[in-house]
Amino acid sequence: MEGKENNEGADAMKLEAFESLKNEFKKSDTDRKIRIYVDSEGLTQHQYKELLKMFPLQDLGKLEAALA
Repeated sequence: MEGKENNEGADAMKLEAFESLKNEFKKSDTDRKIRIYVDSEGLTQHQYKELLKMFPLQDLGKLEAALA
């Protein structure tokens, strides 16, 4: 069985689209980062982790509340 580590299924966001999303995320304010993180569909667990690494630590409580 052949597979790629960063392709976790047919719904996984393509690399080019994710790079674009990541750039938007990087430039956004905290509220926009939260909307992107919560509303994005088709991300792999690894892609969510990449976004989380760029999220301001002091605002993690806001993200947690949005995800609840």
